[in-house]
Amino acid sequence: MFNKQNIPAPQGNGLFARLQSGLTRTRATLASLFTGQPIWDDNLLEKIENGLLSADVGIEVTQQILMRLQHHPKNTRDKQDPRSILQQEMLQILTSVSQPLAIHLDSKPFSILVVGVNGAGKTTTIGKLAHYFLSYPYSVMLAAGDTFRAAAVEQLQIWGERNAVPVIAQAHGADSAAVIFDAMQAAKARNTDILIADTAGRLHTKTNLMDELKKIKRIMTRQDPTAPHEVLLVLDASTGQNALQQALQFHAAVGVTGIVLTKLDGTAKGGIILAIAQKLKLPIRFIGVGEAVEDLRPFNAQEFVSALLTDATV
Repeated sequence: MFNKQNIPAPQGNGLFARLQSGLTRTRATLASLFTGQPIWDDNLLEKIENGLLSADVGIEVTQQILMRLQHHPKNTRDKQDPRSILQQEMLQILTSVSQPLAIHLDSKPFSILVVGVNGAGKTTTIGKLAHYFLSYPYSVMLAAGDTFRAAAVEQLQIWGERNAVPVIAQAHGADSAAVIFDAMQAAKARNTDILIADTAGRLHTKTNLMDELKKIKRIMTRQDPTAPHEVLLVLDASTGQNALQQALQFHAAVGVTGIVLTKLDGTAKGGIILAIAQKLKLPIRFIGVGEAVEDLRPFNAQEFVSALLTDATV
């Protein structure tokens, strides 16, 4: 019987190259700071500041990094490549949130409640997560808790068919909490390892919709006092600083326990991950760097920063 398993980060040069490719647009902003033979001076610090702001790291974290760079011991700066020193500062922020998702199966199913705004990629993320967990292998069930968006149930059912996993669903407009309650009962009856529950996308500023999420969470807790075991917030990296505001609101409403940052391949704003890490201190579980199922990968701080600051030719 499983007790606790940490989901590890993928390894291998091919996977690193895929990550590096997925971060092309943000990497173009940051890695280009260190072309030629950069030396520590005010000009380089200004370039770093502009690069970090362009990558949507945000003013607060950018100023923190610059201050630490300026106070870096001069004898160390003179001996080290500026790129490696910036890498160290980024790792200091990201390492603490680089925490793999721990799957506990003392009380099945391990339930994951997936939340986020419209368009962040929740349903697609759920399909990719199912594919990922099946590879370990865990048994997986999906709950179609988004009963409001047109074709949301059908979209999740397609992912269910692709992964050959059951999907618990009701009619369009059904009560989302009731769907997820039924799914928890079904998963328990079938001794399923992991239940992943979709929810309707909602603006983080709409109080009534956030209250509905609280209701879903209460219903899950009635079924299992330890559920949900993970409240996973899906954020679209391309929304930049708005993603940070979403995270703050969702965390205040339902107690987010992990973050998935999607669409990093389509934006130059990948630096938002630093702002999220610094402000929230919440685990970043997965990142999305492409459309393929393999492009949703566990977040690894060392791997991420290396891919972000290394030229593609290196």
